Amino acid sequence: MKSQQLKRLQRDIDVWAKELGFQQVGFADTDLSSYTDDYRDWLAAKFYGDMTYMARNVEKREQPAKLLPGTIRIISVRMDYLQEDRPQIDKDAEAGRISRYALGRDYHKTVRKRLAQLAARIESQVHHEFRAFVDSAPVMEKPIAVKAGLGWVGKHTLVLNQQAGSFFFLGEIFTDIPFAINERVVSDHCGGCKACINVCPTQAIVGPRRLDARRCISYLTIEHKGSIPLEFRKAIGNRIFGCDDCQLICPWNRFAKISSELDFEPRHGLDHASLIDLLQWDEETFLTRTEGMAIRRINYSQWVRNLAVAAGNSVPSAKLLDVLECKRREAHARDDAMCVEHLEWALHELGLDDTSRYLPIHEIRSA
Repeated sequence: MKSQQLKRLQRDIDVWAKELGFQQVGFADTDLSSYTDDYRDWLAAKFYGDMTYMARNVEKREQPAKLLPGTIRIISVRMDYLQEDRPQIDKDAEAGRISRYALGRDYHKTVRKRLAQLAARIESQVHHEFRAFVDSAPVMEKPIAVKAGLGWVGKHTLVLNQQAGSFFFLGEIFTDIPFAINERVVSDHCGGCKACINVCPTQAIVGPRRLDARRCISYLTIEHKGSIPLEFRKAIGNRIFGCDDCQLICPWNRFAKISSELDFEPRHGLDHASLIDLLQWDEETFLTRTEGMAIRRINYSQWVRNLAVAAGNSVPSAKLLDVLECKRREAHARDDAMCVEHLEWALHELGLDDTSRYLPIHEIRSA
């Protein structure tokens, strides 16, 4: 394509992207060399925990053309997902808190579909080899977004935008079309602020832009498949799927926009559900009500595990104790040792003295 045709196509892509629900689009080249040292240091520190996939396909992450041969440009987009104005950290111990990105339809489905539609519109104008990604492959999406001019990486490790904060999803289209790239890198506007570092309940942000995932509540309640370490259970509080605290405290999120995307509206009242109600879901209910949602990244056993930890940090009541005991018996019946352990920990934390006969002795001494 000639230079003028490319410029016109880029202007069209910006219009099409916004018609498809994206708030911003940018263009980047594939040179990520300035970001690789930090990534490799993070891997060397083993901060990825059980997410061993983060240590695989390293060269493909660092060199996009190895993931899709022929790639010379990356189209980076962002889509807002916030559904409430000026959200605050919720300390209601009787409610189960779910990270805002997971309250509606699974963002992978929504963003990937829109990216496919955007790529199809481009294809209607010029044939190109392309592939779309949404947090689903070895792609360094945050450095790419920065190179494309969408923002800078904040101290909480998420991309920040001066007009939109950080409550947005990212997506990418790898292509062999030689688009003009963004030349203006957004400067770091975090300054001396350490609010996100200080607010983290488990001190998972061990330094500016340096996250030890093994301590992160999002990791512990989603990616981690086993028993949640005792040292983190009290700090988890009422969070049952992810954590937004580092975003909620960020001053830049006062500029976060409410999304008009219907797919991201909360489902089944999960934005204000009580722990007692959620604990009464059986596995069939869990699978039915979370169908098509990002919450399905965890299984039913993890769901009960997370609820048990939140319940152990809640306010004791006869109803809550009854529901926990019922859940404990169910977990015993299906031989779910992990759930039994966490439910018994919850009962012990809530003062049910005879729970000690179910707890391993080292658990009692540590609790």
